[in-house]
Amino acid sequence: MQSSLIGKIEKAKRYAEETERIAFTEFSVKFQGNHDSYTTGYKDGQWYCSCDFFSSWGICSHTMAIEKILGKMLPEETSSALHTAIPSHV
Repeated sequence: MQSSLIGKIEKAKRYAEETERIAFTEFSVKFQGNHDSYTTGYKDGQWYCSCDFFSSWGICSHTMAIEKILGKMLPEETSSALHTAIPSHV
């Protein structure tokens, strides 16, 4: 294996451990809920989800789960007030 590729692999491993280097600005995912599959994501500073609850409340279990999974890799302004009130052990 070429030494330049070995260096890139080592750098990638280090980057993967330093998640504070990453900040999502936009993404979309397919989220399999208990009852259906939803399109959930973040774009232009706003969360979105195709579930009925989100259309009424502007937040849902799907967006809160993604916030919890991605943690500090999301811009600080994405954190919902409801999500920050949820204890980490929940």
